[in-house]
Amino acid sequence: MGSPILLFPESLYTRAGASAVGTYTYAHTLRECLHWPASTTGAVVSDNRWEHFPHDADVGIRGFGRSRAEAFEHAALAMTAAVTDLESVDPREAIEIHCAAPDDELLLADWLNALVYEMGTRRMLFSRFEVHIHEGRLEGRAWGERVDIEKHRPIVEVKGATYTSLRVGEEPGGTWIAQCVIDV
Repeated sequence: MGSPILLFPESLYTRAGASAVGTYTYAHTLRECLHWPASTTGAVVSDNRWEHFPHDADVGIRGFGRSRAEAFEHAALAMTAAVTDLESVDPREAIEIHCAAPDDELLLADWLNALVYEMGTRRMLFSRFEVHIHEGRLEGRAWGERVDIEKHRPIVEVKGATYTSLRVGEEPGGTWIAQCVIDV
């Protein structure tokens, strides 16, 4: 197996209150970086479009939308927001992503993992998303820019979307939810 793709160089992990681990420096807890409440039941919510929910070692992300596609877009925003402040990422360059899966949950994981792959190989962060879903196929676009450590001040590097807490569904009020835990 080859070396992992590193999105950020060593100088990334240098926030206050950090401790050295190997050749990298990581924050004591992700909760401190994301400004989560001290309670383990609290969530970080943004404009009712997405939220982070606590998980023991990783980060739960949840997107809300008026459609399944919009919930997928907002889940992608939540994933980027685990890395950096969304406001710091300019949507300068667009890339296309195509995925297919037998069900909505696996399609969400494939979508997010395709974004993680693009983040790593292109060394980019994304702040705008457009998703179209039809019969198990997703066609999407992501807009963003190359990582600039000084500008984006990334907190963590996302390794991938997991099947933990993986869920896609429509709530009784008509709001769609797309969620999972991301490995950071």
